[in-house]
Amino acid sequence: MRTHEPRLGERTKVASLAAKSLTGNRSARRAALRGAGSLALTSAAVRVAVQVLGSRRPLRHRPSGVSSSHRSAGAAAFATAATLESPRLGAVLIPAAAGIAAARVRSGAHSPARVLVDVVLGVGMAAATCRWWPRHRDEPADSARPELPIPALPSGEGLVVVVNSDAGNAVPSDAELRTLLPKADLRLCEAGEDLHTVLRQAAAYVSARGGALGVVGGDGTVNAAAVLAVDSRLPLAVFPGGTLNHFAADLGLPTLKDTAEAVEAGRGGTVDLGRITGDGNCTYFLNTFSIGVYPELVRAREARETSLGKWPALAVGLLRVLADGTPIDVTVDGQPRRLWLLFAGNSRYDPPGFAPSYRHTLDDGLLDVRMVDGKHPFARTRLVAAFLTGTLARSRVYQETTAVRLRIDGVGKAGDYTRDGEVSPAADTLVLDKRARTLTVYLPERH
Repeated sequence: MRTHEPRLGERTKVASLAAKSLTGNRSARRAALRGAGSLALTSAAVRVAVQVLGSRRPLRHRPSGVSSSHRSAGAAAFATAATLESPRLGAVLIPAAAGIAAARVRSGAHSPARVLVDVVLGVGMAAATCRWWPRHRDEPADSARPELPIPALPSGEGLVVVVNSDAGNAVPSDAELRTLLPKADLRLCEAGEDLHTVLRQAAAYVSARGGALGVVGGDGTVNAAAVLAVDSRLPLAVFPGGTLNHFAADLGLPTLKDTAEAVEAGRGGTVDLGRITGDGNCTYFLNTFSIGVYPELVRAREARETSLGKWPALAVGLLRVLADGTPIDVTVDGQPRRLWLLFAGNSRYDPPGFAPSYRHTLDDGLLDVRMVDGKHPFARTRLVAAFLTGTLARSRVYQETTAVRLRIDGVGKAGDYTRDGEVSPAADTLVLDKRARTLTVYLPERH
């Protein structure tokens, strides 16, 4: 009796969870997501090929299933994609993929030439993901170098660390932090507690006694701590503890140990804060600001990321938001615009295009501005096509520039804006600029 193969979504989810389980570090999670995405693309390509080529054969000669006849393609895709993010995983996955390919030949299921074609297809699909999903870079930004003396806190003595337990499934345990910094004052913000209250109490304690403020959480949590650190003139120790931790990664602090070593050594520097002013109120962003479809995209992603994972949920959310959404009409620095998206980064991001991933510097005083135009004919279709082919940087629907200040009128009609992944209601007029080199942070040793 023929057994049923898992569906595509189930296979990619299982593959993603399997790679995540190999190690708890973030490069493994990125490897799992790229591997799952490459596996999904390869499976889709094989399915199309089977349907097209199979339809030309007599019924009795058509392939009976995609996964059964192209396991070597899927294995090659997943192993190659994971290796692009984490070479250490490649040492395990590539031999496994090679073993699957060899087994297909030894069993007589396929000829060596057929298996070679499958492997080339899988490797090619994995490599193609780099066109729209650039490889992550764990090296610190150029500005992430010791620039000024800040308190050296051996064993964490004098450091008050607020741990946001609601920041995601990557929040480290108390034991990990206590092992690295046994004398640090750890304060857990439980689910349901007000994070800002816990942070204010911690900042007041440090201000009265000296030392430094620390925070464990994702970018939204770090954002809240950074504003308090600036207002209180305190150095901030950023411990990665959220899902993605873009700011910590760009500082060159991908692990708890990296931050702990910087705290004990007293290495520090200053970085910029992005500022948003509207209706007389100021908010700040460490990484990014955006209006248009992105706030809705965040909601769509959050609704699916538990079952799909963050990046697959983002891709599905993008297609849905573009299908159901409409561009917004705003005025940017006095020029009327119809936009699908306006993105502003705190300092210049690389690479160009729709997938800004990392920053070479965090103190250049500039906003990285990227806009997706909605006024051109078939703008939505052209946007998706350019995104999928990795040619968005050359598309007429896409524009990018840098600025030191940006005024956006008519934002209130759009309803919301997003900063560091958090959605907030927008005033009708927003002004974006920078507070240059205003946040003092602990930084890794520059090699």
